[in-house]
Amino acid sequence: MEEAVAASALEGFANPAEGIHSGGRISAADLPALGAAGVRHVIDLTADGETPDFDEAAAVRAAGMRYDNLPVRGAEGLTRENVVAFDRLLEGIDGPTLVHCASGNRVGALAALRAAWLDGADDEAAVAEGRRWGLRGLEGEVRGRLQRERCLATARGEEALARCAAGG
Repeated sequence: MEEAVAASALEGFANPAEGIHSGGRISAADLPALGAAGVRHVIDLTADGETPDFDEAAAVRAAGMRYDNLPVRGAEGLTRENVVAFDRLLEGIDGPTLVHCASGNRVGALAALRAAWLDGADDEAAVAEGRRWGLRGLEGEVRGRLQRERCLATARGEEALARCAAGG
């Protein structure tokens, strides 16, 4: 019975890499089952204001798990700085980990940009990686950022740089 409860705790989450689950919002009520399922580390990509009635950091730590927060505020949070910070958090994983935001979409977007910007994946491979982690609604934003980066890398002259920066 306990094993079934533990397994069902991770049912709604993707498993994009060994020891990592990704997905959407969690609550205090989810923590005992997540712990029983083996989760030892929670990486939260939401800002505190998204869940004003839930102190996730305190609840996760009280449940005996490690907690890290990287607040990514929608599309504007899809920055190189946040991708690098996300990569560092993933490199610091020391056991089964849950990475989440409200829906899994921001998790997937950062995973896609990480695949492209840090691992050198082409656009299609990066987007496919993002989808494995939960990318859905931010796919257009991710593709736009990848296109802009490619444009800037090959731009010659002020006019071309301005066109790339404007999204063209």
